[in-house]
Order: sequence, then structure tokens, then C-alpha cells
Amino acid sequence: MGTVGKAISLLELFTVDEPELGLSDLARRSGFDKATTRRLLMALTGHGFVEQDTGTRHYRLGAGLSRLARIREARFPFLQTAVPLVRDLAASTAETVHLSEFGADTLVTVHVEHPAWANRVNIDIGQLLPLHSTASGIAYLAFARDETVKACLAGSLYAFTAHTLIEPAAISRSIGEARERGYSICDQGYEEGVISVAAAILTADGFALGTIAVAAPKARTTAAAIAERGLAVMEAAREISMRLNGENLQTLRRQA
Repeated sequence: MGTVGKAISLLELFTVDEPELGLSDLARRSGFDKATTRRLLMALTGHGFVEQDTGTRHYRLGAGLSRLARIREARFPFLQTAVPLVRDLAASTAETVHLSEFGADTLVTVHVEHPAWANRVNIDIGQLLPLHSTASGIAYLAFARDETVKACLAGSLYAFTAHTLIEPAAISRSIGEARERGYSICDQGYEEGVISVAAAILTADGFALGTIAVAAPKARTTAAAIAERGLAVMEAAREISMRLNGENLQTLRRQA
């Protein structure tokens, strides 16, 4: 792994649950020695990507990342376009709705709306969703480029639960069904007791750039609810795609 890759891997260790980490923790979790970790942190700090609390000496993500995020959002307003529709879907389903964007070989959760239920599906902003075992991942693959699908099927297909599809042929069938249906269904493939539906948000050329999904406890989810939520996520994804790209795009043809 090169220097840039090592630095990025340190950034990825920070989470919503653990927004601050000490040098020893970062070194242990990254597998780098302390000297290398300190050197990488100093470089990241110099560019504002990491900052250190003067009291605890712990590190956290810096404002430099926010600046880059704002520049990207101004040029490609994915969040500001999608969030109102995510909120509408959360209100109509009364379940967890999350928005994801593709990055490298996984989906990154960029926005979440949780319901008031005590028994609900909890998802964190920044959480990574594997492609082969989540409704979001299968929905993305249904409209992804061929090379992305091939790379996923040829990669490590980890079984998160007893229900996870890990055979490439079975995953391919699930992808085909999602493409035909317009939305995916994942029944406990990533987490026991959770059933989700998702649809792909597409670019002007008809390929997926992210997904919108509804996740709910299986115990209170009926077949009718799955179908209703599936149509709802498909409509929300289509509307987000249209707002991002305009109405005269291949999205409508591919998702019809």
C-alpha cells in the first residue's frame, strides 16, 4: 500500500460512534507502527484533513474534508437533491430510510432518516454497505457497469448471516430480478431480522451512482409492505434521478 493509501485508510477508521481516536488506537487498528502512523497524521493535519484535540491529544476528522465535500456538493448536488425525498419516504413508510453513494468497491451511507420506533433498524452515516449482501448493493449492481459487477462477483463474498448469498450464480439471479422488478429485496442478507428494499439512482447515461433504501424489522414486515415499499423506493429513485439529470434521460427507459 502506498503512502496515499495508508493515509486514506487512517481516515476511514473514524466513525460516528468513534469520532476521536488516539495515536495508539490508530496504530493498532491500521496495523502501522506508531512512527508511521504519527508521520501520516502529521501530513493529514498539515492539510486540514485531521485535527488534534489539545486536551485529550486524540485525533478527529478535520475541516479540510468538509471543504472538499462542500465543493463537490456545489458541483454535483446529490445530497441537497435527494434528502427531501428521503425524508418524504421515511415519513410515508415510518421505517429507516437511507441514501448511499458508490465509492471504490462499496456503497457509502451519506444520509439516514430513522423512525420513532424503539424497535428499528439503525444505520450510521458513513457506514459502508457491501454490494453482494445488501438490498442497496444489489440495486446498485442491477444498473452498474459490467466491469463493476464482474469485479464484485470475482471478489471476496463474505457470509454475514446464514441468509447471505455468496454464490456468484445466485447473486447474478438476484441482480437480474432487481433489474426486471425495478427494485431489490434483501431478506436478512446483511443482518438477522432485517428486511430491506432498495432502488438505484441513475446518471444521465442510465448507470447507477447510488441508491435509496427502506430497512425494517422483519417481524413487522408483510409481503404487501415489501411490495408497497419497493414501488415507493423505485419512484423516489426515479424522481431523484430526474432532478439530478433532467427528465429527458435514459433513466426513465431503463427503470420503467
